[in-house]
Amino acid sequence: MADRTQVRTYQDLTAWQKAFNLCADVYQATKRFPRSEVYGLAGQMQRAAVSIPSNIAEGFGRRTTADFLRSLYIAYGSICELQTQALLTTKLCYLSDKESAPLLQSIGDTERLTKALIRALERKLSSPSST
Repeated sequence: MADRTQVRTYQDLTAWQKAFNLCADVYQATKRFPRSEVYGLAGQMQRAAVSIPSNIAEGFGRRTTADFLRSLYIAYGSICELQTQALLTTKLCYLSDKESAPLLQSIGDTERLTKALIRALERKLSSPSST
């Protein structure tokens, strides 16, 4: 994570920015699903996608690094959930391989950034100067 003086709001976090854009991409992709999936897989994917930047933002707003980490773990779980659902959309032919590839790439990028943020905060927590 960048120096806290450079990160003024959660919106300055690259992980949040990527997750926010991923969320918008999921909403666009699920528009192409069959109407029968509006309350099924499409809705589930949208909820998982919204959870990712929302939990990053919520954690950033918490008072402690440990609280932020807990929220990032929740966001990470939602990333894994969304990735599974995105893979299923291809298997069910709701999205073609060509349509799902950028979505899966974006999910992977969001996962890597979130993991990096988690590792940085875990190091901060384990450092002797951390209280």
